[in-house]
Amino acid sequence: MTTPDTAITDSARVDLDRQRRCGFPEVVYCEGKTVEAVEQIFAALVAAGQEAFGTRASADQAAAIVRKFPHARHNAIARTIRVSLAAERPLIGKVAVVTAGTADRPVAEEALETLRWMGCAVERIEDVGVAGPQRLLAVVPQLQDCDAVVVVAGMEGALPSVVGGHVSCPVIAVPTSVGYGASFGGIAALLGMLNSCAANVTVVNIDAGFKAGYVAGLIAKQKAVAKI
Repeated sequence: MTTPDTAITDSARVDLDRQRRCGFPEVVYCEGKTVEAVEQIFAALVAAGQEAFGTRASADQAAAIVRKFPHARHNAIARTIRVSLAAERPLIGKVAVVTAGTADRPVAEEALETLRWMGCAVERIEDVGVAGPQRLLAVVPQLQDCDAVVVVAGMEGALPSVVGGHVSCPVIAVPTSVGYGASFGGIAALLGMLNSCAANVTVVNIDAGFKAGYVAGLIAKQKAVAKI
């Protein structure tokens, strides 16, 4: 059953009105869902003329979506799958996604794919953590004209504060579960980021690349609208 507001599949009630209310369609959290459930939800979104995006997708789920929608894009590192309806569209704003180390890349890739789905211009800057501060200083000019910066870091989680001291835009910090035992699966980084003394830093959940990307995309979209 499908109405203008909802599509009912075998296992979900797909919110088709979210794009009108919130600016972007409902995002599919694929983990824990069957391959068939994910396929049905994607089909409902596409049938309603909405661009589908799924996070934490398994290889089997992604393969099923690619079979059904050959133009779908699967990022195995990010564990995302997205189906775009338009070949190209004008990009909005500018967001940088910065990692402290290459071990943080899967979370950063999730943020990047989210921003691409939202139609934002994005730039990935990798491996500029505080262990080598000269690496960050070399890329500061690239960050200073961004609408928002997503900073992904594990260990002690210090990088967002340092970035925040160099830019005038919001910084969305993402703690990752990267680190040795006393990092407690990302809790140490999370607490460090929550205690940041940089006033422009805000924090999302551990490994929540999607959430950081989405917030950064909303900021970029609003800034683009304000310039019109």
